[in-house]
Amino acid sequence: MATDEMRARVAELAGRVRGPVLVPDQEGYEEELSGFQAGYRHQPAVVVGAESAEDVQAAVRFAVSLGVAVAVQSTGHGVTVLDEGGVVISTKRMQDVTVDPPSRSARIGAGAQWEQVVLAAEPHGLVPPSGSAGHVGVAGYTLAGGIGLLAREFGYAADHVRALDVVTADGELRRVTADSDPDLFWALRGARDNFGVVTSLEITLQPVPRIYGGGVFFGSEHAEEVFALFREWTAQVPETMTSSVGMIGYPPIPVFPESLRGRHVVHVRFATTDLKAGPELVRPWLEVAPTLLEHLGELPYGEAGAIYREPNFAHYYDGNSVLLSELTPEALDAVRELAGAEAPVSCVVDLRHLGGALSRVPEVPNAVSFREAQYILRVLSAPDEVGLDEVRTAHERVYKAVAPWTIGRSLNFVYGMRTAGDFRSELYETAVLTRLSALKAKYDPDNVFRRNQNIEPAA
Repeated sequence: MATDEMRARVAELAGRVRGPVLVPDQEGYEEELSGFQAGYRHQPAVVVGAESAEDVQAAVRFAVSLGVAVAVQSTGHGVTVLDEGGVVISTKRMQDVTVDPPSRSARIGAGAQWEQVVLAAEPHGLVPPSGSAGHVGVAGYTLAGGIGLLAREFGYAADHVRALDVVTADGELRRVTADSDPDLFWALRGARDNFGVVTSLEITLQPVPRIYGGGVFFGSEHAEEVFALFREWTAQVPETMTSSVGMIGYPPIPVFPESLRGRHVVHVRFATTDLKAGPELVRPWLEVAPTLLEHLGELPYGEAGAIYREPNFAHYYDGNSVLLSELTPEALDAVRELAGAEAPVSCVVDLRHLGGALSRVPEVPNAVSFREAQYILRVLSAPDEVGLDEVRTAHERVYKAVAPWTIGRSLNFVYGMRTAGDFRSELYETAVLTRLSALKAKYDPDNVFRRNQNIEPAA
């Protein structure tokens, strides 16, 4: 298309959209595309800062008329497949959150972050199925499954979705529920952004006034005994307890607690709604090895972000995840040796206990796969320290070592620039992927929504 014609088309789109419509070299373009993932950024022909569902409709129709792809970005945590020359819809302005206490539900805009939902729900004694970091976007997290802070008790976030408003490839805005369109409702909850741009969703909240939670830090010289206890302990705890163990090296700077500065540590994290049983369940962790720091106790859910202490600033990271059927001593030894304090590439490790409600298919089934997984292993690194090739080589050694117990991957935890469909067959069970491909052919036959871990339309 000639440049003058393209300018005219973009100007026409800008006249129909309330939010900004920006092209390369225009002021605000780079800022609009900035997100939590600082290492990778889309480079579309046009980015639309949507303020409403109508803006999203206009942007999708514009892209379809040009025959280009559509990508969607909220907070930018999950950027993996980059768009070049297409249309990116930024939903970060769509942050409305409305809580309805009688129905124990919240209606959430596509650009909202979990901390906004928690803030709105907590005064009513209700909590959402949010994760370990409040600054994560609701839509991408939930549509990929969503493994929450209390996930073993309540299941995947996708299991609690009641309705979604979504703009499909034909530019139509649909209100999708289990009754109105059961196939699309099934697919949207688990296949993330493959079937359209979700503009808002309605989700069930849980009556949880307070939780017992926190964590315990150990020096990594005690990693062997800490990992061994994690394996034994998680085999026995009730599903009201959700926990994880991580490894990380802290730089020697004042922003971190003095006891952690310059140390490579193991951090065990806990969260439970059982305020009475919580302290006794956690007690073995105070006896397994000398502790560097303890932060345990009752707390309002609004302070749950302090449990994991994850960074809330944009940075460059790359990584992946695998779902494990079991946690063997051999698997733990491999993780400790290949991604621990002596690893050739500095790694952040997160090993989360699954099972419980995550293992059960919800009353209204969805596309979330591999529910039999008992653990998820994440490994991340900063490529700006040693280079992307070195990072991925180091990570692959870890994943190869645990391959005998690997049953798949989680769409929630695929990080960094990847080729479309890199892990498609590992993200979904075979029957689920077959059904998703058939539905893709129905709802997006031209694969407009392909800048993702793409599900191709069935032939």
